[in-house]
Amino acid sequence: MIRWTVTFLFLVPCFFWGQTRFGEAIEFRQKVGFLAAHRGVMAHMPRDLAIAGELSWVRRSAGSKAYHKAYRYPTFGATVFLGTVGNNALLGTLGGAYGFTELPMAVASRYRLDFKLGLGLGYCAKPYDPIQNPGNVALGSSINGLICLGVKSTYAWKKNAVNLGLDITHFSNAAWKVPNFGINMPYVSIGYARTLVSTPILSSFEGDVPLPSTLPQDRWLYSATAIASGKQLMPIGGKRYPVYALNVSARRFFNLKTGLELSLDVISKQAIKAYLPYIEKRQIDLLQVGAYAAYLVPLDRFHFVFGMGAYLRDKYSPEDPLYHRIGARYYFKSGINLNFTLKTHWARADYLEYGVGYTFNYRKK
Repeated sequence: MIRWTVTFLFLVPCFFWGQTRFGEAIEFRQKVGFLAAHRGVMAHMPRDLAIAGELSWVRRSAGSKAYHKAYRYPTFGATVFLGTVGNNALLGTLGGAYGFTELPMAVASRYRLDFKLGLGLGYCAKPYDPIQNPGNVALGSSINGLICLGVKSTYAWKKNAVNLGLDITHFSNAAWKVPNFGINMPYVSIGYARTLVSTPILSSFEGDVPLPSTLPQDRWLYSATAIASGKQLMPIGGKRYPVYALNVSARRFFNLKTGLELSLDVISKQAIKAYLPYIEKRQIDLLQVGAYAAYLVPLDRFHFVFGMGAYLRDKYSPEDPLYHRIGARYYFKSGINLNFTLKTHWARADYLEYGVGYTFNYRKK
């Protein structure tokens, strides 16, 4: 099944040319996959196939902004997710809702191949419970973050469209409450979409008329972001510690689709107090300092962030020397931005970063 899906995803573009045209659509996808046991302590959890359904509202960008044309008219939407994850006894049914964008990688008269990015919230019906459900070591809370990354191959005719997709869906509370090894589910999906509203002919947007853009491409932008969060440590039922951080960064956009960020992170993670508890620690001893670089995917004022950093100062080294960041930010006209990113050490969540920042030269003329 997976072999034929991959063949369809990458060979179909050879047979169709041009661009599809839909404005708004409703889509249903049936998904089949499995629970990936990425930790040894989760080896007992996968039992059956993971079967899920998604109902989505999808809207295609109309070409009113410069980045619409740069990305070849991406789509945006909202999805409701409901399904099993391969072990009803331990995990029950998982549900969730997330917003997403689909960025075209190949576009033809009736065909699209899209890369999908989705962020939202999920619900676990059977989280860990020391008495009722001690075997669920993956999710310690009912409410979790939800991330979906994938590719989708779509063929459309008239007001109809069918699609095949590959994605990975992730549930985690980012160590807000342990245990929290997280759920990763690779899925193969098949779907059907029905156009509700047609879009105008795209060629009307493809002239030389300048379109609005909020991305300065002639200079570096300098920002500072204050971050706060919380983190609970093992053993289960232990104390939740606050996290405070300051991120000072410089970012530059090379075009409407690509940006680079270089930054310095100063982190006060109070949970380090519990690491080697027999050693008395001062606040200065808890400070971690890291150098960080990220790839930015800008959608006007909304930016996806994918990056990696290395600790320059980490006195006790309770985790790995490298850390990672995935998430999103929104930038207002005033230069203020809202930050929502997940900090991890490889596949292990560290904490969610809730932040407010300011770009000092964003409104420079």
